[in-house]
Amino acid sequence: MTNPRAGQHAEASDLIDVAHVVTAYYAVTPDPSDVGQRVTFGTSGHRGSSLDGAFNEQHILATTQAIVDFRREQGYDGPLFLGRDTHALSEPAWTSALEVLAANDVTVLVDDRDSWTPTPAVSHAILRANRDGAAIRTTGPGLADGIVVTPSHNPPRDGGFKYNPPNGGPADTDATGWIAKRANAHLETGLEGVRRIPFARARAAAQGYDFLGTYVDDLPNVLDVDAIRSAGVRIGADPLGGASVEFWQAIAERHRLDLTVVNPLVDPTWRFMTLDWDGKIRMDCSSPSAMHSLIDRRSEFQVATGNDADSDRHGIVTPDAGLMNPNHYLAVAIQYLFSTRDGWPAGAAIGKTLVSSSMIDRVAEDLGRTLLEVPVGFKWFVPGLLDASVGFGGEESAGASFLRRDGSVWSTDKDGILLALLASEIIATTGRTPSEHYGDLTAKHGAPQYVRSDAAATREQKATLSKLSAEQVTAEEFAGERIVAKLTDAPGNGAKVGGLKVVTENAWFAARPSGTEDVYKIYAESFKGADHLRRVQSEAQELVDGVLASS
Repeated sequence: MTNPRAGQHAEASDLIDVAHVVTAYYAVTPDPSDVGQRVTFGTSGHRGSSLDGAFNEQHILATTQAIVDFRREQGYDGPLFLGRDTHALSEPAWTSALEVLAANDVTVLVDDRDSWTPTPAVSHAILRANRDGAAIRTTGPGLADGIVVTPSHNPPRDGGFKYNPPNGGPADTDATGWIAKRANAHLETGLEGVRRIPFARARAAAQGYDFLGTYVDDLPNVLDVDAIRSAGVRIGADPLGGASVEFWQAIAERHRLDLTVVNPLVDPTWRFMTLDWDGKIRMDCSSPSAMHSLIDRRSEFQVATGNDADSDRHGIVTPDAGLMNPNHYLAVAIQYLFSTRDGWPAGAAIGKTLVSSSMIDRVAEDLGRTLLEVPVGFKWFVPGLLDASVGFGGEESAGASFLRRDGSVWSTDKDGILLALLASEIIATTGRTPSEHYGDLTAKHGAPQYVRSDAAATREQKATLSKLSAEQVTAEEFAGERIVAKLTDAPGNGAKVGGLKVVTENAWFAARPSGTEDVYKIYAESFKGADHLRRVQSEAQELVDGVLASS
């Protein structure tokens, strides 16, 4: 249920006490026998709040030592790139991690401005370090990897910690499972075996790396920056108080773009934000409530963009449509890129997650391109982006990346800065906004209605849902149409989806257990209008509840 204050500016009562949050990071000792206080890697690393005993110094010391142990196990002996975002807990955790890394004689590269580092800049740096001619090395000596201290778009009270191996992308489940298990073992032994030196020595041992200059100067190799400049596209970029704030200013200056950093403020309370749908402060650039301030200014720019705190996600605001639905923009980006990038391999596929819009399927078919449909998680796109067998990989949650103009890899993690700038390239080269282009797609392929909702589920029911087989779904019809697919494995790579997707000719739904709440998430879409979508939602919950009851 939407909070009545959603979209309104934060008030004093909404703000965190930064000193209290940071003190709890050091003062609260997590209990490893409590499942809520153990190290748990989701699709984007370990996240939690120091106030809940879920993100404290012991977690970071243990997890960093576990990453060191993992690197040793894998034979990774090159430099490690260490970045952080603007959350209150990010610098304390960055400090703790550096103390452990230096104590273990890891060569650590940190931002040479001693500032914030977007996730895509870390991915870009790892790939650059591991480049061998036209290829990226993922085996052999001297391999670089990275850590980004960020909880992404989570509220200000939270912290986050994620690991990117030498392929530059999010670590896969084998790696994160190993690291989490070792980290929890370190917690259980009271951090025995965790090496650490004082911060002054650790900081002195770290080397500087120009994350900003290296990334910003390379942008013309992935985007038509000249076209954006020549067309004089008026751009408003809102970092939402996140790690991209200095990057956007540098992009404007170095590439001489008509780009205004709409809000250059950085404040760990995020007092300048408008509240998200549930009344919380959340830097979700895909949320109309969180983006309300920028949407109100849409008439000032030809395109306005937002990024979350670590800049791996994007939000696109146009004068004619306001904030675009992430699925809509992904479809437009795919249509545009695969129609204009002559340097891309002819066989490069289009990557989408299982819960992204079927508009992408129709665009892919129209383009004559292979569609790679994978489970939720950007990690599934990493191999294809590395070898250029995938030209574009995107998630419904507003995260995507794509190849350089010459068809080689740019980043293997989500890049919100890249996708934001692509909107300006589309305007510069076509004279029309991305939302106008989406109107063309709906005229050609139909106008889908898409929604995500939650349904209550116990921990046992969530476990059952995550292990369903297609044979457990006995229905042959759904929402008035014949079922054409029942998926518990992703068609693009055969990986388990951790839930269920049911597809008909004009609709689909997917159900996945939440990793943090006692609910399961229902994603649904229909090309037959809002009334049919409501039917899809209702029958989806009935179908899933029935399967869970009989299991």
